[in-house]
Amino acid sequence: MTSLVVDNIGTLLTNDPDAGAGATGVVRDAALVVDSGRVVWFGPRDDQPEGTDERVDAEGRAVIPGFVDSHAHLVFAGDRTGEFAARMAGKAYSAGGIASTVAATRAADEPSLGANLRALVAEALASGTTTIECKSGYGLTAFDEARSLQIASSATDEVTYLGAHLVPPEFAGRADDYVELVCGEMLDACAPFARWVDVFCDRGAFDRDQSRHVLEAGASRGLIPRIHANQLGPGPGVEVAVAVGAASADHCSYLSDSDVDALASSSTVATLLPAAEFSTRSPYPDARRLLAAGVTVALASDCNPGSSFTTSMPLCIALAVREMRMSPDEALWSATKGGAEALRRDDIGNLAVGARADFVLLRAPSHVHLAYRPGVQLVAAVWRQGKLCG
Repeated sequence: MTSLVVDNIGTLLTNDPDAGAGATGVVRDAALVVDSGRVVWFGPRDDQPEGTDERVDAEGRAVIPGFVDSHAHLVFAGDRTGEFAARMAGKAYSAGGIASTVAATRAADEPSLGANLRALVAEALASGTTTIECKSGYGLTAFDEARSLQIASSATDEVTYLGAHLVPPEFAGRADDYVELVCGEMLDACAPFARWVDVFCDRGAFDRDQSRHVLEAGASRGLIPRIHANQLGPGPGVEVAVAVGAASADHCSYLSDSDVDALASSSTVATLLPAAEFSTRSPYPDARRLLAAGVTVALASDCNPGSSFTTSMPLCIALAVREMRMSPDEALWSATKGGAEALRRDDIGNLAVGARADFVLLRAPSHVHLAYRPGVQLVAAVWRQGKLCG
């Protein structure tokens, strides 16, 4: 692999506060040097080292770390356009449509599921996402969950076992029996293909005890807990997350003071998913309240066919700034470094020396344009592990 210098960068965001201004580690009039897929130097362009093989002129535009999307559901079949149209006509979101995706996913073959997954991953990459987490959760049998995870591991970076997404129709009225399947035969089939275990802890899904049982069973097999928490209303999700040491509690739309305090005193990241609120016309999480309390906040897409059918992290940033009152710096950090922390990774989401060379050249002089010009394709080029994509 040849070395590369990206020169004439107007604004370089490193997320290394020791190397630049503010939490995003801004370096102006900068250069970035990459070798063997890693960042080996950055700083003022006048000080850049000599001897690189390839040179890219950024023409005064901004360079940012690649987005880290730490919450997505990409292995599925079927279409829920009708459900979306009904919501836009005033029907409330209840998560009940998951069952229709389960039926379609079970009926689909592996090549079609894999092709859909790869198309979504390519779409995300084109909008600057260089690391993406993918959950199962639309199979809900031992066979279908395991094949979903195998498919996910072929094209995504982080894979999560979400057998406890919903109680499937064949277990209606027998949620505890289904939890035993999730923690037994299904876990045995799925654990070899996943790094994480997740559960939807909310009304209509799984309660406190069931959720804790699922996460503890996964942890006993070496999977790291994360959780869907407090999306549809107040509930025990954050409490469970902190109790089991979950890496992240995702959604966090309805939080009590004790929930916020618990997150602030723990290592659990609050992952906010504003595209889901956009698509379901639900109240947005109170990001300012979390940030004021010192909670680590991530942003992710929640890409799924029902409640957030987008792979666009720039859209999530624009929504976070406009609807959740995050600053552009906070939103950019949360969509990069925050996502990395939710995945317990320090090699991505930043451009410090030694980090993986995942970065994005914008068609703009500043990352602020991601919120300032919503809906405009501002990604000029994407590098992943030092290689130009596309």
